[in-house]
Amino acid sequence: KLVVGIIAAAGTVSAFTSRSKTTINRNHKNALYYSKTICTFDESDFAGKTGDWPYTDADLNRLDNSVDSIFYDAPRFVTHIDDAAIAALTAFYKDEFTALDKDKLDILDLCSSWISHLPEDVSYGNVVGVGMNAKELEANKQLTNHFVQDLNTNPDLSQFEDNSFDVICNVVSVDYLTKPLEIFQEMHRILRPGGVSLMTFSNRLFATKAVAMWLQADDIGRITIVASYYNYSADWESIEALDIKEKQPVPERPSTAEIMKNPSLGLGWMTAAGAVQKNNGGDPMFVVKGVK
Repeated sequence: KLVVGIIAAAGTVSAFTSRSKTTINRNHKNALYYSKTICTFDESDFAGKTGDWPYTDADLNRLDNSVDSIFYDAPRFVTHIDDAAIAALTAFYKDEFTALDKDKLDILDLCSSWISHLPEDVSYGNVVGVGMNAKELEANKQLTNHFVQDLNTNPDLSQFEDNSFDVICNVVSVDYLTKPLEIFQEMHRILRPGGVSLMTFSNRLFATKAVAMWLQADDIGRITIVASYYNYSADWESIEALDIKEKQPVPERPSTAEIMKNPSLGLGWMTAAGAVQKNNGGDPMFVVKGVK
């Protein structure tokens, strides 16, 4: 048994005090790419049921509550996670998209910007971005259409009909949502049956714009927050948390005798070990996946 996500933010503890039946599998690997299931969630993992909402305004408060359109007014043509995390995310997408086994995929990228990290060798139908900055969205070559929309002032996605998308993505932005209930309800509405929602996050953020309970949580707490958004918003078929950043094993160090005989072995080992350390010490990458 696992007691998941006790968070010391006002009003949040009651959301996670249920005794969990969560299944842990730390050795799982997907067929096409590394990804490790951390846990799965069902309603018994939470104190409330679908339709309840345990969070207060204080939980979703931010250090900077000014209108987000001001903060995002200037385009930022930068990446918010490191190269290894980006590679892991794109490879994970390829795995998930292949598993859906469709001729073409219709995708909604929420909180989109100038890059969506989608794999190139996949057949897409509509790829729609909803984001804050018009110039960033216009620069995103993977989008077929886009909408400039502040989801924190207008979480309504009524521009999309029911059952419109196979996949909904959100990359390192779920922590900024101040109206997650409405957004996750809308996500469930516009996903097709069997469609997947992929909420990904790392440990980088704009601290002034993240919600209070996110800042007070560790990785497991943050995973549980996102899982709870699914649980309380709609009747999702499944909720799963994954670690998609592969940890490379450190290469075995040559013996002193081997290095004395061939000094290049020592240099080669130091180079390889340094690269592994850099990869393993980079940005983590977590996904909380909901299936409709």
